[in-house]
Amino acid sequence: MAFFICITTAKSIHLGMHNKLLQAAYTPEDFREKGHQLIDELANHLEKQLYDEKAKTLDWHFPEDEYAFWKQFLVAGDKNELFSQLLQRITNVHNPKCIGHQVTPTIPITALTAMMSGMLNNGMAVYEMGMAPTAIERIVTDILCKKLGYTTNSGGFLTSGGTLANLTALLAARKAKASSDVWVNGHKKALGVMVCEEAHYCIARAAKIMGLGEKGVIKIPSTEAFKMNTASLEAHLNAATANNIEVFAIIGSAPSTATGIYDDLETIAAFSKKHNLWFHVDGAHGGAAIFSQKYKHTVAGIQDADSVVIDGHKMMMMPAITTALLFKDREHSHTTFSQKADYLLTQSEDEDWYNLAKRTFECTKIMMSIHWYTLFKTYGEEIFDQYVTQLYDMGAIFGDIITNEPNFELAVKPVSNIVCFRYINDNLDTTTLNKINRGIRQQLLEDGTFYIVQTTLKDKHYMRCTVMNPFTTVNHFKQLLAVINEIISAKNLIPLG
Repeated sequence: MAFFICITTAKSIHLGMHNKLLQAAYTPEDFREKGHQLIDELANHLEKQLYDEKAKTLDWHFPEDEYAFWKQFLVAGDKNELFSQLLQRITNVHNPKCIGHQVTPTIPITALTAMMSGMLNNGMAVYEMGMAPTAIERIVTDILCKKLGYTTNSGGFLTSGGTLANLTALLAARKAKASSDVWVNGHKKALGVMVCEEAHYCIARAAKIMGLGEKGVIKIPSTEAFKMNTASLEAHLNAATANNIEVFAIIGSAPSTATGIYDDLETIAAFSKKHNLWFHVDGAHGGAAIFSQKYKHTVAGIQDADSVVIDGHKMMMMPAITTALLFKDREHSHTTFSQKADYLLTQSEDEDWYNLAKRTFECTKIMMSIHWYTLFKTYGEEIFDQYVTQLYDMGAIFGDIITNEPNFELAVKPVSNIVCFRYINDNLDTTTLNKINRGIRQQLLEDGTFYIVQTTLKDKHYMRCTVMNPFTTVNHFKQLLAVINEIISAKNLIPLG
């Protein structure tokens, strides 16, 4: 023991003599001082964004200007001003006027869990590299499976984002339903998946990564209400079969990203059962409706899905990036990847759920489960009910406001917190109106008071809002339309080129 202490002391002295920078970087007191300072800055930022009506959502800079600023700052900027500069040059998602992308204003306590994950850095590939977060992850996914309406045979895991989760689900689907083992033997025949044309682009991307090609992504037309036209499913499946494409899965959107419209999951479930297809639900955005007593009807049929994706960083108020991938039959979460890594993973005939690298793309994975667990433990399921219900209520209210404005129209009546609308003028054609609506959105971006995004639906350009902040009010919607009307009245903006 004495010898060990002497060796340790000698190493410490050696580190101090030759690596003073390393020693200073790891000083607990320096961390404590900077940490307290940053928490104070973030708390002040939160207070300003939530309660100061004059606060902007962003201070717009063009990409080349922003690049030049940070390049210069790296060379000549004051390192003590780094965090404050970051706070001045980001999009303020906690501002109630930030109604653009599907990015949640995180609950402040999850900033602390994110800090714990970053500091403790347990990789979670194998159990001994993340004991607590691994056990917690199973508890969280069990809660979600139960909420979906699954039985105790279900299971799942957390992974890094909806895109990766959807890819993993489709790999599981191929493993379970394709007539040949592609993972082992490669492609023997053309394979395909069925998905609405309004689905998130990550589905088509996943299919192409899997080698299905363009023809393997069988896009089902949408209805006028922008949901999958389930009446055409039989015809598209028959056409694929006639073209020697083996369809193994069908994907329902809950909801689609562009419009916030839910596919008819019950009808899709019945179709998948009839044809022995894997039924996957991309609920990255709206799967959290399972927690809302008022809006859980939007995901009716989700309990019949073979797999479901739900993002914690969208409608569950957590930091990016954490996603749950849930399976009706938990065995499918263990058979997707079949490969051997003896230095990490012991081979077992039993379910060793605690070695997560067997089931996910990630080997190293952040401790994302502690976000979910902390919210369940601190606030309970009720907070998710309140959050989803509030945002969907406000989506409906904003939709009603647009309906009553003579110079605007909705793309579709909102059923979630996503609202697509555009300026209209009977004297202008679609091409001109598209230019004007694009210009309005760009002016809003550069002004920075409000932040909204845009989308194109059936060749028409729409401004798109996603109400993600529970503190967004009717007054904010009215202010937004007032600003837009001011932009429209400016002569130099109509038409926009």
